[in-house]
Amino acid sequence: MATPIDSTFDELRSSLRNPLNGIPGGGGDSGTFMKLAAGLVVLMVLLFLVRPSVAYIEPGHVGIVIHRGGGGVDPTPLGPGFHLRNPLMTQIQEYPTFMQTLVLTRESTEGSPNNDEINVNSVEGQPLSLDVSMSFELSGDKVPQLYQTFRTDVETISHGYIRQAIRQSLQEVVGNEEIAAILGPKKAEVVTRTQANLQKRLDPYGIVVRQFTLNEFRAPKAVIDAISLKNVMQQQALTAQNELQKNTFQAQGDSIKAAGRAKAITAEAEAQARANELLSKSITNTLVQYEMAKRWNGQMPQVTGGAMPMLQLPGSKNPE
Repeated sequence: MATPIDSTFDELRSSLRNPLNGIPGGGGDSGTFMKLAAGLVVLMVLLFLVRPSVAYIEPGHVGIVIHRGGGGVDPTPLGPGFHLRNPLMTQIQEYPTFMQTLVLTRESTEGSPNNDEINVNSVEGQPLSLDVSMSFELSGDKVPQLYQTFRTDVETISHGYIRQAIRQSLQEVVGNEEIAAILGPKKAEVVTRTQANLQKRLDPYGIVVRQFTLNEFRAPKAVIDAISLKNVMQQQALTAQNELQKNTFQAQGDSIKAAGRAKAITAEAEAQARANELLSKSITNTLVQYEMAKRWNGQMPQVTGGAMPMLQLPGSKNPE
């Protein structure tokens, strides 16, 4: 059974085949023209009603279906692409799921035009100002929970709740450390512990921290000067200690060498004394005369007056 709308479309198609129908002098009557105008109006109304019924979600986003009249939020988000919806009963809110970076600094040229630096206190009670940045993503399946909690966009959440969570995490970590440790050996540890603490705070809302960075650290000038002086004195003390150890090792080496030389000299002297003792025992009159005989050239010594010395050879007897 044909409906009035079907009849209107039929007449509209017929009129489009002969666009002069219904126009005075154009081969039609005024009734047909009025029907054509009515058909165009109906078509425009239908397009107006149908177009909002199709929602398109951009790549890298998810859509949150919000039911009007206090109906709440669908727990399952819409993925990228086209989706049919009832524009009179629902509203679509898009949220990005790609990686974003939040910069919190006092510089108006970065992040927001406002002063977004993080202010905390060290364990000594000294005020500290920090510039930080955080790269994060939204977990698509938890975006409905995020919207139900905050009822606003990501930009507002970033500079509101996320900034507050960063400050609380930094205070919990930095508040238990000395400034000198934060500036020196524990800086990397502070960053790692802060990121872990921050992730626990953001987990319920599907905010995933990919990277947390401590960009700049500002403390009172008097504190920085005191830390610098302490570092210089510690370096000087370390240098002096290294020099002392070097001299101690060298002295120990010299002592060992000296002891070795003394021992060697003593041993040499003892050996020489022993050799002399053995040599003295081995020297007899017979040996002396024998050595003299080996060196005699066969000539008698020339002497004047007195008796001729006698040379006694080994094995000979003294004359009676």
